[in-house]
Amino acid sequence: MKPVRAERLAAALKKALATGPAPRERLERIAEGAREFFSVAERNRIVLVPVNEVLFLKAELKYVTLRTRAGEHLIEEPLVSIEREFSERFVRVHRNCLVARAAIRGFERVAGGSEEEPHWEAVLEGVAERLPVSRRQWPAVKSVLPENPG
Repeated sequence: MKPVRAERLAAALKKALATGPAPRERLERIAEGAREFFSVAERNRIVLVPVNEVLFLKAELKYVTLRTRAGEHLIEEPLVSIEREFSERFVRVHRNCLVARAAIRGFERVAGGSEEEPHWEAVLEGVAERLPVSRRQWPAVKSVLPENPG
């Protein structure tokens, strides 16, 4: 912490008290819904990524990769809290992955290899990457989408 002069701190606190509390309506509006942006720390700056541009979020170790059409960003928020906050916008397709409902264009059935079982993959608009849908999540994913592929 920086050294603080008592006079300057007192003046700042007095000024803050003089402005009064934030208007209740504004605070209620802020607390109502989910955020509109993710804050991403990149190269000594903060980048705001609009939530409506996020195609999917994928947890890997202690970071979550946030994917947009333009690229990838790393955030340190737990996937479970993002899922709670944005349950209307994202659906969990795997224990480590949330997908924007609006970005899903369909599903493809993938025949398993020698050690892999057949499974479904989410096909997303704007990216070539396919995201595996776990057997456990498949019923929930099917039920929230307007078209049931099977």
